[in-house]
Amino acid sequence: MARIYERVALIGLGLIASSMAHAMRRGGLAGEIVGTARSVETREIASEIGFCDRVVDSATEAVQGADLVVLAMPIGAMEPVALEIGPHLAKGATITDVGSVKRAVVEAVGPHLPDHVDFIPGHPLAGTEHSGPRSGFAELFENRFTILVPDENANTEAVARLTRLWEGMGAKVETMEVDHHDLVLAVTSHTPHLIAYTMVGVADDLRRVTDSEVIKYSAAGFRDFTRIAASDPTMWRDVFLNNKEATLEILGRFTEELFALQRAIRTGDGDHLFDYFTHTRAIRRGIIEAGQDTDAPDFGRIGKKS
Repeated sequence: MARIYERVALIGLGLIASSMAHAMRRGGLAGEIVGTARSVETREIASEIGFCDRVVDSATEAVQGADLVVLAMPIGAMEPVALEIGPHLAKGATITDVGSVKRAVVEAVGPHLPDHVDFIPGHPLAGTEHSGPRSGFAELFENRFTILVPDENANTEAVARLTRLWEGMGAKVETMEVDHHDLVLAVTSHTPHLIAYTMVGVADDLRRVTDSEVIKYSAAGFRDFTRIAASDPTMWRDVFLNNKEATLEILGRFTEELFALQRAIRTGDGDHLFDYFTHTRAIRRGIIEAGQDTDAPDFGRIGKKS
């Protein structure tokens, strides 16, 4: 794989940024990778691991001469970082991000960037429940989708170049309109996470079930809820605060469906339950056929870094 960017600046050094660094180094996609993070401890760990060529103390230092800058921090922290780095960005540089919500990122970051750079928001649909610089691994993006949301005036060459980078890291790349992205992700990611957090909280509140029983007898369904609910709380707080309209819309629909299922259970309507579960089972098969999961009993996760 040919080198795509000469110097990449990673602002934030958690799971996604560290995985990008590992993947770029594996594929020889970047000449130099410079990283920084707000936390001194995070910078020290990143230096120890060595997935960046240089770890520096500030975002302004990191972006010097970079032809790609990746904002890889919680959405709520992006605006002050954009304000900080804007005057120091190289002419012709591409600025992207990895946030799970896109309209809020466009509004927080875009106004603070100079006209001589290309802003192409992005979202890799990959992750684990782990966070921090030690959690990254080069294979994270393989066979997973990355969505880019360039506006109608975006530089097509810059979009193509960023697409090649993500493809070089193993991802499948698609473009999407910004508000449609936020609605799609409210369905596929944000609301399921909120439901997982709620279900784990409900189990904790049911004192008739002791903590030891919850842990000892966790069947696959609840166990997977706890895996999702272990995700980074700062990131998910910002996701819900910044995608509230789409999330509330999907939660409203979820509530309607839940009431219908409650009614079917209460009235003994087995046909409704069977038809509903048959339909949702077909969706699961579609996910497997699309290569986005496996039908193995352990979801292919045992023995893999997760």
